[in-house]
Amino acid sequence: MPATLLRTVAALALVLSASAAVPAGFADAAWVGSLPNGTAMAFAPDGRLFVCQQGGQLRVIANGSLLATPFLSLAVDAGGERGLLGVAFDPAFATNGHVYVYHTLTTTPRRNRITRFTAAGNVAQAGSEFVVVTLDDLSGATNHNGGAIHFGPDGKLYVAVGDNANGSFAPSLTSRHGKILRYNPDGTIPPNPFSGSTTGVHQAIWAKGLRNPFTFAFQPGTGRMFINDVGANTWEEINEGARGANYGWPATEGPTTDSRFRSPLYAYMHDAGRVTGCAITGGAFYNPAVNQFPGSYVGKYFFADICGGWIMSLDPAAPAGDTNPAAFAEGVSGPVDLKVGPDGSLYYLARFEGALYKVRFTAQEPPGIVTQPANQTVSPGQTAAFSVSASGSQPLAYRWERSNNPSCGASPGPFNPVAGGGAPSLNVGPVTAADNCARFRVVVSNPFGSVTSRAAVLNVTTNAAPTAAINTPLEGTLYRAGETISYSGSGTDPEDGNLPTSAFLWRVDFHHETHTHPFIPPTTNRTGGSFRIPVTGETSADVWFRIHLTVTDSAGLKHSTFRDVLPRKATMTFQTSPPGLALTLDGQPLAAGSSVEGVTGMRRTLGAVSPQRLGGVTYEFHSWSDGGAATHNITTPEADTTYTANFVVKETPTPLLRFSRSSYGVGEGGRFVRLTVVRGGDLSAAVAVEYATADGTASERSDYTTALGSLRFGPGETTKTFDVLLTDDA
Repeated sequence: MPATLLRTVAALALVLSASAAVPAGFADAAWVGSLPNGTAMAFAPDGRLFVCQQGGQLRVIANGSLLATPFLSLAVDAGGERGLLGVAFDPAFATNGHVYVYHTLTTTPRRNRITRFTAAGNVAQAGSEFVVVTLDDLSGATNHNGGAIHFGPDGKLYVAVGDNANGSFAPSLTSRHGKILRYNPDGTIPPNPFSGSTTGVHQAIWAKGLRNPFTFAFQPGTGRMFINDVGANTWEEINEGARGANYGWPATEGPTTDSRFRSPLYAYMHDAGRVTGCAITGGAFYNPAVNQFPGSYVGKYFFADICGGWIMSLDPAAPAGDTNPAAFAEGVSGPVDLKVGPDGSLYYLARFEGALYKVRFTAQEPPGIVTQPANQTVSPGQTAAFSVSASGSQPLAYRWERSNNPSCGASPGPFNPVAGGGAPSLNVGPVTAADNCARFRVVVSNPFGSVTSRAAVLNVTTNAAPTAAINTPLEGTLYRAGETISYSGSGTDPEDGNLPTSAFLWRVDFHHETHTHPFIPPTTNRTGGSFRIPVTGETSADVWFRIHLTVTDSAGLKHSTFRDVLPRKATMTFQTSPPGLALTLDGQPLAAGSSVEGVTGMRRTLGAVSPQRLGGVTYEFHSWSDGGAATHNITTPEADTTYTANFVVKETPTPLLRFSRSSYGVGEGGRFVRLTVVRGGDLSAAVAVEYATADGTASERSDYTTALGSLRFGPGETTKTFDVLLTDDA
């Protein structure tokens, strides 16, 4: 198991076991559970919270409860980072009930689409679907979709679109990938900053040069827009939204002094400095109608990193160069979206836990039970795990209690404290048959009061747990990009025997460095399946796929296992002849002599910058060692390979002749004129002009022209001056 994976597993075990650590006076607690694969959320003007689930369901939370019936269920392609990715409410929602969603179609070619529905209470009105805009075709890469949508203070719909893992799309005005787009509510296009240099659908472009703007937010009152752009291997960015801005991807990432690009308002590195992470996600300004937090937080911008598992706050009013963020929450279970609620609390979607959390300022607040302990069913010899989440002023104290019943149907006996039960969670075990029907509850207290949870029942069953096994792919299987991986498994149980197809649950995750991306969402009722490895998308070599299988027996006991499929790799070295010239890889600058490890079969874009200067000499591209054009696609090879770009000295244009008019004179045998030969220009045109200047006494001679045509300038030399004798018979 790779070391990075060990760190990831350890980190996930930590964040899934407890609420996040927040500043003194605040409390963080699960507010609503049972929200797997959350991607985005938005508060309706009436206070209801709508939550997107990647698989296509838009859920409604009203009065703190998750409604059983989704607002709508869309058929979406939820592979990789596709699916239901964004939700927004029309500014006139109170009168028109319009709800907008960003989702990935299942039709071919795959596209992302923004669709509008009309609310009929807590569900979408039948037949109200209206297509607002359908975006550009997607490639085989399933990442970098963007997906955030919001109405701006101008009443226009702003849309964040990722580059679809093709950096060349981001700066192009003939692609809507890698952009912030701006539409009227009905999908028509208002005047935008690039309207004069674009046509058709591309007139919706409002800002460009973005990699994967996963989230963005408008500040109430000021209208400032902050864009969270997920970076590649080094930087994560918070960019100030600006009309017509170019944020520089893929030519630059992170802070830049290049005047062509708008530098981030704030950026942090993946593995260096005080703030580290790998993917910036949710963002929200703290400007609610009701300030539940202390006044020092008003106007701050909260942002999160899904890999770092933290939320920080930044002061947008800080002077330039002084945007140093402050830690707010640590140990967050995969935050993907942040919102400030109408009650002034901060809400976040914890994707890894499948829950919605709420952070409140709780000074002098008595405790309350947010999530009750759940009943547990285990076999003899196993450990039962009970847990509770609570709100209230810190510090909170926990006291677990146990009641032993003579029989399962009897009333519980007295509850007695459990030794060592002073934490939000309690492990009981290894259990025996005598523990059957024992009940557990917890008393939570602080200086302002106490509260007792409901009792949870421990069921000890003689039923043995099932066993899941992944049969294919075999352990140690390596993949190439473009291959199809087939998987199959089996499930057996001591009581049930071979488990039926309905007992199987599969999931495939794509691992990148220390974090994961969903690849195949949880899928039931099959004993196997297959998936194709994309040939475009994430280009890092520190990647692999993990196939998960969980089986459940007739008694509800589960067993899970997984199988990792690792990539075949090769190292590509990129040289130039002569050495030291500039190249590009996937649109990003690349120094000659660089070596890049990649996954075999991945498609990359290799480029030679031409023309370019080095040491005072101008070079132009001549050929690649693999025979490709100056910019062409390559496929990461099976074995280590060197690619060499060959350059030649750029031919000096035919010199331009100019007379020095003050230098006419008389020499032996006729008149002469002093000529200045200037580097660059067109000789044939110059000869006609210059001869006319000499009063027509000279006529064109082939040896004269040939001599000038053979002139060569040295490095840094721009002119040559010499005398030409014009004889009477010239």
